[in-house]
Amino acid sequence: MQRRFADFGEFYDFYLQQHSTPMCRRLHFVGSLTAVVLIGCSVMFREWQWAVAAPVVGYACAWIGHFVFERNRPATFGHPLYSFAADWVMFYEILAGRVPW
Repeated sequence: MQRRFADFGEFYDFYLQQHSTPMCRRLHFVGSLTAVVLIGCSVMFREWQWAVAAPVVGYACAWIGHFVFERNRPATFGHPLYSFAADWVMFYEILAGRVPW
């Protein structure tokens, strides 16, 4: 049964609990950063294949973090939009030093 959340703030609290190990957060961060770089390269070099690779690499890194280090099911399976947004919020908060690297 899929868990329901009143709003994004409630979901984000849950999301952070699902990313309790440093290695999982690091893999998410590296996957997101790599996706941004691949999209930038796609635009810069006009090669669409790089843009196609971006979500594959990003999600692969994140899912390795969940299956290997967290040993939980990625939130994106049940809440894809909230999860995508939370990923970028966590990315920013890691950069800002509010979420531990």
